[in-house]
Amino acid sequence: MSAKKTKESKAEKNFENIGEALTTSEQFLEKNQKSILIGLLIVVIAVGGFLAYNYLYKIPRNEKAHAAIFKGERYFQNGEDSLALFGNGNDYIGFESIINQYKGTKTADLARAYAGISYNRLGNNEKALEHLKKFKGGDLLITSAVSGAIGDVQMNMGQTDKAITSFLKAAKESDDQLLSPIYYKKAGVAYLDGANYDKAIEVFTQIKEDYINSPEAQEADKYIKQAEMLKETK
Repeated sequence: MSAKKTKESKAEKNFENIGEALTTSEQFLEKNQKSILIGLLIVVIAVGGFLAYNYLYKIPRNEKAHAAIFKGERYFQNGEDSLALFGNGNDYIGFESIINQYKGTKTADLARAYAGISYNRLGNNEKALEHLKKFKGGDLLITSAVSGAIGDVQMNMGQTDKAITSFLKAAKESDDQLLSPIYYKKAGVAYLDGANYDKAIEVFTQIKEDYINSPEAQEADKYIKQAEMLKETK
């Protein structure tokens, strides 16, 4: 058989195979047309539902929550914690109401962080921990601030070991030349308070070596000497 006839024969077979495949596909579509249409309809409804939820409910709700917290942030920054928490009875509803009314939004989560710190400043350790521990986070600076605030509350409650864990966590989360030494210093002071002088020396030495330009590094030697003296008299 010539090469030309061989090529023609192969081409004919390929066309036959394609034809069979098309016929099989047509038969499949005919047989399963109803199921396919139902499946496509489900996909369309699901996508449409997601878009409607996102643009008609979720985004407007987030925008309302963001507008609601604006004045609370001002009260918080001014140290007016009761107003920040419970509102002014007029045009601001308070962090507590924002948390309840806008559950699931990032703003409500942020309101938890503010509320926890406000309760801490008001001396309500239990409510402070309740809010701070429910904070989900996202922004690294806020997350580290919350961990540090949890440490402050735990120190107020006499839970020194837990506070140290929280301060060290905050220092690592912030990973910042300005913020990390602040949290490490809190951990070092807590070690001193708990009479763990070796650990205190270790932490303040770390501050001195790793954060040399920080204010905490400038006073590290003072704490190291204090720990050494207390260790000798122990």
